[in-house]
Amino acid sequence: MFDFVRKHNKVLQGFLLLLILPSFVFFGVESYSSFMDGSNAGVAKVDGQKITRAEFDAAHRSQVERMRAQMPNLDPKELDTAEARQSTLDSLIRERVLLAAQQQQHLTISDEKLQSAFVTDPQLAFLRNPNGSVNRAMLAAQGMSVEGFMQRLRQDLALRQVMQGVGGTAPATASNAALAFDVLLQQREVQLQRFDAKDFASNVKPSDAEVEAFYKDPANSARFQLPESADIEYLVLDIEQLAKTVKASEEDLRKFYDDNQARFAVAEERRASHILIKAEKGASAAERAKAKARAEELLAQARKSPASFADLARKNSQDEGSAPNGGDLDFFGRGAMVKPFEDAAYALKQGEFSEVVESDFGYHVIQLTGKRGGDKKSFEQVRAEIEGDVLKQLAQKRYTELAEGFRNTVYEQSDSLKPAADKFKLTIQTASVQRKPVPGAVGVLASQKLLDEIFGNEALRNKRNTESVEPMPNQMVSARVVQHHPARLQAFDQVREQARALLVAKLAQVQALAAGKARLEALKKDPADVKGLGEATVVSRAKQAGLPRKVLSGLLGADTSKLPADVGIDAGDGSYVVARISKLLPRDAAVIDAKRAAEQYARAWADAEAMAYYQHLKTELKVKINAEAASAPAK
Repeated sequence: MFDFVRKHNKVLQGFLLLLILPSFVFFGVESYSSFMDGSNAGVAKVDGQKITRAEFDAAHRSQVERMRAQMPNLDPKELDTAEARQSTLDSLIRERVLLAAQQQQHLTISDEKLQSAFVTDPQLAFLRNPNGSVNRAMLAAQGMSVEGFMQRLRQDLALRQVMQGVGGTAPATASNAALAFDVLLQQREVQLQRFDAKDFASNVKPSDAEVEAFYKDPANSARFQLPESADIEYLVLDIEQLAKTVKASEEDLRKFYDDNQARFAVAEERRASHILIKAEKGASAAERAKAKARAEELLAQARKSPASFADLARKNSQDEGSAPNGGDLDFFGRGAMVKPFEDAAYALKQGEFSEVVESDFGYHVIQLTGKRGGDKKSFEQVRAEIEGDVLKQLAQKRYTELAEGFRNTVYEQSDSLKPAADKFKLTIQTASVQRKPVPGAVGVLASQKLLDEIFGNEALRNKRNTESVEPMPNQMVSARVVQHHPARLQAFDQVREQARALLVAKLAQVQALAAGKARLEALKKDPADVKGLGEATVVSRAKQAGLPRKVLSGLLGADTSKLPADVGIDAGDGSYVVARISKLLPRDAAVIDAKRAAEQYARAWADAEAMAYYQHLKTELKVKINAEAASAPAK
């Protein structure tokens, strides 16, 4: 029922914005304008603060590494494009804009709100243990500590506040939503007649002279050219190759183990039960005193009869999550609970009761019921893990040591790659390349930076080694042109049949368009002449009937003030479609119901207002872009 909406969510929102919000402009980096000159120019400025080239390069490398880790089979050239760099810059600018706005507006996140966000946000569910505490193992796998994660979450929540005040208040009514979707998903009953070029091809029989003239026409010469190319030799030095050659000694492994004791310790955890008597921070002194007194009464009862603590919690605790379980909070580590609670729990011995503990939630009576962890894994238990990490470090160290020597060798002995190959024990590889990565190119051959060097003056004309470039982090390559092949027109005899097929297709398309336009004029003169029109069918943005986008757009955009309406549409694929629009029908209620329509409409409004506000912030904070620095590849 909602498949269309799910598949075309962004299309729907975009159409709504164009339909009902013409005054809003989608945010993005403004037209590039240079604001600094010189080699030390940054890539952008936000609120007077420069985003340096080094920061931009580091951010882009981090983004590339994350993408490669998540999608190992991703074509590397997709990560080294102007669009990819623009995406990194957009993200950096957005972060700086929101950070500046958050600081100017003095927006902060309390400990209580931070904890509440963590335990309620469904997007963070994978980081929560069943009892609501932080899953340390999951964070460790991401290379983060609990403290670092909470700090990052706090900042993220603070930045979200900047936009939520605008986007979260977007007006949306069921009637407005219905009106918008009625227009968007209107249905039209149509009859179609298609004129395909392929149906006219058999009538086209060009002479040899016409084919040769087509071949010689300057407008067609590019179709028969072989692109410029170069046969090259190249050397690759990268960390993955080096990782296969390094070895870790027993001493290296033992030292790593000794230097990372904390990493191999099992996190210490506590298990506690508690009774909570709620008292809001804004409550009066009298109310808070009353809550504390009640907590002290319950503490006295618990100490008098420790075995009855679970019953006391079930009957009296105001923590809806733990009360049914007798106050049990299961095991939790440091950083999972608010600090006063954590400090008290970690100070207790098993079975002991705390004094009444005050937190932002109220007053707690805590009993420690268990503890675990704090032990260190033995060397043998973690040997394989250590060996993997040490080998990575050794490979990185080895790469760093060799990189400068590799760079100098290919430059200083620039008439051959053999000296570098011998010195660094690398294999000279060969390939044929063009100025742009060819379809299917992978690895260093997909690097535009390398191709720019190959087709530079020094490499192309003087057959010298290229300067070493880094297509990816921890990867260095140099190449040498063996033979250069300029772009050249193939002889007519070599492409005669190709030229004939192209000319036939072109002439057949001309005939198809002419026949379609003639049929349209005839239909307009004699509306009763419906011979050749197909069966009536209903189309809409939700029911596309397999039509090409250009044809569907033409049908839905045609003037229907007078019906039937006859239109002709160039499909753009060598065919022409004659269409009769006979009826306008209301949208199909099965595509999207009123509730979902209102949600989509509200989201479109919220997005538009948030985008407009973000654009305003960028103007207020005087965001400027250094076009030349931003578009240049990373060094």
